[in-house]
Amino acid sequence: MTSLRMIAGFLAATGLTLGLSLTGAAAEPVRMGIAAEPYPPFASPDASGNWTGWEVEIGLALCKKAGLDCVVTPVAWDGIIPALTSSKIDVIVASMSITAEREKTIDFSDKYYNTPTVVVGAKDADGQATPEGMKGKIVGVQIATVHEAYVRKHFTDAAEIKVYQTQDEANQDLVAGRIDATQADSLALDAFLKSPDGAACCKVVGEVAADLEILGPGVGVGLRKGDTAMKEKMNAAIAGIRADGTYDAISKTYFAFDIFGG
Repeated sequence: MTSLRMIAGFLAATGLTLGLSLTGAAAEPVRMGIAAEPYPPFASPDASGNWTGWEVEIGLALCKKAGLDCVVTPVAWDGIIPALTSSKIDVIVASMSITAEREKTIDFSDKYYNTPTVVVGAKDADGQATPEGMKGKIVGVQIATVHEAYVRKHFTDAAEIKVYQTQDEANQDLVAGRIDATQADSLALDAFLKSPDGAACCKVVGEVAADLEILGPGVGVGLRKGDTAMKEKMNAAIAGIRADGTYDAISKTYFAFDIFGG
């Protein structure tokens, strides 16, 4: 009888230990990777260094809906995919377009927003957001983005391409007249065009022609290859915050239109 009690006690203790271990693992923070370069209105640091913006709020809302304890983790944009694949971060929530090229390396959730891609130029500029319209011009883009891939595919034969570490640097050179145009997400450029410098100098030249292979169907959460559990959680969370009104409540404080897209 004593032996049976000892075994039962051992099993109970082992079960308790395992339970605590699993609970501890489940509570480990999830490192939510964002681009370290400011990208308003999606993500930018405030005066205290805390990251704010629509995408930061949406990312944290997704984590809450998924029951995850997420920590905002800034990473240089051109190293954000390697940071994910090497497990320095656990997910990417950084306006990363879902593309076939990126899907060779990482997986994605369903889209959580989709907005047009546009070219912005000087107010007195002629031309259109086409290869012919960019002929002879200098076009600035941010490095390692779908916009760099797009202009290299569609505009290289007509325009000179200048690459920047951040979109803000491209915008500043546009204001200074060192480039003729820049291509980026329409919402990111909208914030620039509403700034004093942007409003004074520039306008939207036009929306670029569709290229699903490069621009993709929208922006998704970047995930490690094969992380099915996280993908299921994020997809359910995206659907969840769309259904319960959280997505719209956050979005309406930033935008006067539906950012989710068609």
